[in-house]
Amino acid sequence: MEQRIGSSSQPLEGAGFDPAYIPGLTSPGSAEEDSGPEEAVDVADAEPTAAAEADEEPAAAVEADEETAEAEETAGEDVPDGPVFEAADRRAKIVADHRGVRLSLDDQACEFRWDEIGAVETESPRFGKRFTVTVHTPDRRWYPIEIEATSRARFAEWDEQLDAVMDKYFEDS
Repeated sequence: MEQRIGSSSQPLEGAGFDPAYIPGLTSPGSAEEDSGPEEAVDVADAEPTAAAEADEEPAAAVEADEETAEAEETAGEDVPDGPVFEAADRRAKIVADHRGVRLSLDDQACEFRWDEIGAVETESPRFGKRFTVTVHTPDRRWYPIEIEATSRARFAEWDEQLDAVMDKYFEDS
């Protein structure tokens, strides 16, 4: 027995959805294509095609290129012996050092140089283990990120480390 996943409604056709549609002049192409018998394909038995394998290779190459570029950046610049704040959990990561503040959540990341930052705010909840760091920019935008701590004792440690970095690199103008 075959089951379809998704909506059972047919797509609408007409001038409201296709600007090139002229009634009576052309027949809808999608209805003719879908009228053929459907064949069930077992995904487990299907072998990966060369195109699928080719798609995987560039992704690995891009990741390798990003890692080498990042290594070259850090190798090319003089790393001062200043304080560094780093906190991470399974999804999120915060790094504050001489270059600025970098936030990343899953596959999204953003970086702020020290001259782009208006303020950095920390918040630890009364209950729970989520430490929040919010980066405020001078144009009144803010970027919060939450890090889940292993214990509430980490909050004081992270506050001290971030304060040390802020005292060293952040200049309040």
